[in-house]
Amino acid sequence: MRQVIEILRLKHERGLSIREIARSCGVASSTVGDYLQRAEAAQCGWPLPEGMGEAELEARLCALAPARSAGAPAPSIPDWGHIHAELRRPNVTLRLLWQEYIRADPGGLKYSRFCERYQQWRRTLEPTLRQVHVPGEKLFVDWAGQTVPIQNPADGTSQPASIFVGALGTSGKIFARAYADQKLGSWIRAHVEAFEFYGGVPALTVPDNPRTAVVEPCRYEPLLHRTYQEMAEYYGTVILPARVRKPRDKAKAESAVQVAQCQILAALRDGVFFSVEELNRAIEPRLKELNAQPFQKLEGSREHWFQTLDRPKLRALPSSPFVLASWSEATVNIDYHVTVDHHYYSVPYGLIHQRLQVRLSDTTVELFHKAKRVAAHRRSFQRGQFTTLDEHRPKAHQRHLEWTPGRIIEWARKIGPQCALVVERVMAQRPHPEQGFRSCLGIIRLGKAHGQDRLEAACRRALHFGTVNYRSIESILDKRLEAQPLEVDSPWASPAHENVRGQQYFA
Repeated sequence: MRQVIEILRLKHERGLSIREIARSCGVASSTVGDYLQRAEAAQCGWPLPEGMGEAELEARLCALAPARSAGAPAPSIPDWGHIHAELRRPNVTLRLLWQEYIRADPGGLKYSRFCERYQQWRRTLEPTLRQVHVPGEKLFVDWAGQTVPIQNPADGTSQPASIFVGALGTSGKIFARAYADQKLGSWIRAHVEAFEFYGGVPALTVPDNPRTAVVEPCRYEPLLHRTYQEMAEYYGTVILPARVRKPRDKAKAESAVQVAQCQILAALRDGVFFSVEELNRAIEPRLKELNAQPFQKLEGSREHWFQTLDRPKLRALPSSPFVLASWSEATVNIDYHVTVDHHYYSVPYGLIHQRLQVRLSDTTVELFHKAKRVAAHRRSFQRGQFTTLDEHRPKAHQRHLEWTPGRIIEWARKIGPQCALVVERVMAQRPHPEQGFRSCLGIIRLGKAHGQDRLEAACRRALHFGTVNYRSIESILDKRLEAQPLEVDSPWASPAHENVRGQQYFA
């Protein structure tokens, strides 16, 4: 009865209206009106008569309450904990839960009383901070729990497409778009396209804690994925992940997801889509209609308040959109190259054996050492090939670049025609002539140690026996075989001897 006493006090002492009293006491306006009518009929007045306690006041007011028919059972009390948990599920509303409750108990609470009792129960939970959103300050983002199947016309199979949903804090304008998956690349592209959709960038972006975006969730200092942080810095927004298991931190996103699922995805439930692009073309007109739809209890629409409040406060977009890139690490090999996606890229030779950070995009490969960029290359998709800049080579290797097949053959020809022929054969045996440069130079330099005439003779012997390589020629020179006569192969004949009977013996 203390609540009834408070209602009477606010009415007679403060002169508040029924709606104001209901808001102050946390009850329905109909309940306030009912108590005031009973108090007037019971002639309780205000202040209450001296000596009237809560028990007597309750007896007087209850005597005037509508009598329940004889034998009618009392309405059952719903399990409010179950009701509260069900409301967190997608597309579940209080009206739906009341309909299910009333089917089980036809004599149960009326819908207004059902809602009133639930709100009273919910206020017994942890107090909720009422968030006040500043125009253009926050964008709430999340993946919708519901997916849309994308059909493969070739084999009839389907793959789920994920729906990314964003909502601005003040206007509530919703962004919704489908993506093939929920990986980091799709997450970053969704943000970029959301900023372009709004035509500006909010000061804060509030996501959940997906593993692709938040490496280590933390209440105080969450660790973001490097690419996600890089994207935020590029657009000048701050990533502020919601606290773990605190859905109220991103209530706008939760609400936007529910609205998008009910008014967009539910409307497309019977559609068949063969690509994500086709699905997005179907989403766009319904999204535009949703944002332009007038509010039920407020003036204007999401689009109206966006143009009035949020749009003027958003930060300007950069001149070009963010380029998605991934980060990794690589160690510089002895040949001053690093391996990135099965391709080899050069770095300054002084960084051999150093650990570098690699930033890989669709078009470029950037390499960093101690936060300083040391090399940049256009990305190549040729597996097993090399991309090398001359300035990254040592001076000796730069001189090596002066070697060409023609120049090496010319050096060999100065020794003799046999040596030139050996050099040509060595380079012809390799898939690429440059792979034989080192062997050819080694053969030519044997002339300094053994003399050019001996080298020419050794090359003639190697060509005769088909052993054209550096090690064979070196062995010929070391064993002084170049001076020996070349053996001439002749057909074998059986020696004449009286003990050899010949084939006619067996005829």
